Amino acid sequence: MNYLVDTHLLLWSAFRSASLSPRAAQTLLDTRHTLWFSAASIWEVAIKRSLNRPDFRVDPGVLRAGLLANGYQELPVEGRHCLALGTLPPLHADPFDRILIAQATIEGMILLTSDQAVAAYAGPIEKV
Repeated sequence: MNYLVDTHLLLWSAFRSASLSPRAAQTLLDTRHTLWFSAASIWEVAIKRSLNRPDFRVDPGVLRAGLLANGYQELPVEGRHCLALGTLPPLHADPFDRILIAQATIEGMILLTSDQAVAAYAGPIEKV
């Protein structure tokens, strides 16, 4: 199974594993799955770190390097992902979450999230 992992789950898996639900931890550790992160997540961390958000106090370069070293695949943001944003209903205003939803849909992946607002979208989303 191909999972696109949302930003908070990426941060929790890398730095605060106690924040992961047992189901999320089990899914992320299952070697039968291919785990992906979006370049948009690295962008989100960089922006929110520069705004001194307490939940984003990680160097985005360190996060990216750690994800790659642990077998995650990186998904770039492409124009076709951006075009798919126009098809999403306005359930959630966060642009980073919306691009992850669009990417998962276009790429045929399952978006793994702990966010109830993201999970409200129809489509390939699994709340853990």
